[in-house]
Amino acid sequence: MWRLSCEDALSEIKLDLGVVESRLDKLREDKSMGADELSPRLLKQIKEEIKTQILQIWKKSLDEGIIPRDWKLANVSPIHKKGSRNSAANYRPVSLTSQVCKLLESVVKDAIVSHLEENGLIYDSQHGFRRGKSCLSNIISYLDRATRLMDEGEQCDAVYLDFAKAFDKVPIERLLRKIECHGITGKLLNWIGEWLRGREQRVRIRGACSGWRKVTSGVPQGSILGPVLFLIYINDLDTAILSWIFKFADDTKLLSRVTSTEERDQLQADLDRLGEWSELWQMKFNTEKCKVMHLGRGNLKYNYFMDGKRLEVVAEERDLGVIISKDLKASVQCRAAYNKAMRTLGMINRSIVYKNKDTLLRLYKTLVRPLLEYCSSAWSPHYVKDKQLLEKAQHRFTRMVPGLAKMEYQDRLRVLNIWSLEERRNRADLLETFKVLKGLSAIPANSFFEISIDKRTRGHDLKLVKHHCRTDVRKFFFSERVVNRWNQLDQRSIEVNTLIAFKSQLERIRRTRMGFFQDH
Repeated sequence: MWRLSCEDALSEIKLDLGVVESRLDKLREDKSMGADELSPRLLKQIKEEIKTQILQIWKKSLDEGIIPRDWKLANVSPIHKKGSRNSAANYRPVSLTSQVCKLLESVVKDAIVSHLEENGLIYDSQHGFRRGKSCLSNIISYLDRATRLMDEGEQCDAVYLDFAKAFDKVPIERLLRKIECHGITGKLLNWIGEWLRGREQRVRIRGACSGWRKVTSGVPQGSILGPVLFLIYINDLDTAILSWIFKFADDTKLLSRVTSTEERDQLQADLDRLGEWSELWQMKFNTEKCKVMHLGRGNLKYNYFMDGKRLEVVAEERDLGVIISKDLKASVQCRAAYNKAMRTLGMINRSIVYKNKDTLLRLYKTLVRPLLEYCSSAWSPHYVKDKQLLEKAQHRFTRMVPGLAKMEYQDRLRVLNIWSLEERRNRADLLETFKVLKGLSAIPANSFFEISIDKRTRGHDLKLVKHHCRTDVRKFFFSERVVNRWNQLDQRSIEVNTLIAFKSQLERIRRTRMGFFQDH
């Protein structure tokens, strides 16, 4: 059994009244209660009266490795993911558990995460549930590598992998072995084992409940601690893999250069090793949902196999909510975002009777604009037709506001005090660049950018090098398109160290430098 090395083992957690108070203060009142029927609103209202008792319960639980039965009960709520609503396979089972237990889980999770990060125990390929990493960091890391290869004239293949019921299939005893190998031992390991074993759940839909059923495997979806334990379980998935691997929790993809049969065989060997890992650790891949995408001109379009089955070849694939096409252009994603936004605007228009400016603006910012901007730094379009398509959705919204329909678009934006979508995408690029260069992101700056050593030019002292690109997909990708606009910032803007302060500087620049955030 392999073991990761770390300086200190994590065996227990120290608790005091301040920890309990801080967790109760952060408790969200709109969260659902568990099977114990203790609502978070009630817990927050009586926190002064119960905080001492909660501390005593938490300490006893951690010291003795005992979990109250109420904490092991879960009401499972099915959440629709995609596809037909008539198929049970298209729903994600989310466990609603005790809020008191969840607060303790959050304390345990923070301690485990600190232990893992401080000792560098989680592979950098994992972007899920980690500070400084996100869906966006996963996608732009993947596309940065893919666009570099395509710009160099290389052919590459991407394999999108799908675990079958990943969170539900984790074997508990094997998970505990891996947790121990990550330096988590003693009382804490015993408590985690007791928290995982002997769980029961029932399905609850519209107030009707099924009978209780024992849970024999998996980590509860919807719990605080479960996702971190899952990351530990699949952490060694990277072992002996030679292709580039990108993970977000259980969403995994491989990328490999395939300009020769030898490189193709290497990618197939990686898939074989992943198949062996899945057999050893009882985490089967759903080969029906594993897909291959051939990238680059002249791609020889090799076939790949898992578990004896040939993987399906696709021209586009939804990756963490963003549609990636084989030409790596944004048109398909733009059309999908536009259609979704227009449907939501139609729903708002039909549902809201009293349409005033403030209500509509709040609904637009909450329900519509996020659809048009989700992970935009990864797919921001460079074709005029795609930019205009996205802007049409905001055009429609601004005309819905009473009294603005006959105004010009720019005048409507000024009245509503909102930016054009093009400006917001360019602003998002600068914000992501700031986070990477200032260390607010877990992604190393040198993985995306090259800092200029030429200090003779005017401007600020954190300028980036602009590279020559052969293809548009590279020229207009995030790490290249942002360079010119970043280099045009002033010293005052890049000297700030917080994201909030940088946002204020960008607001100032928009007021004083006309057209700075617009493409020309």
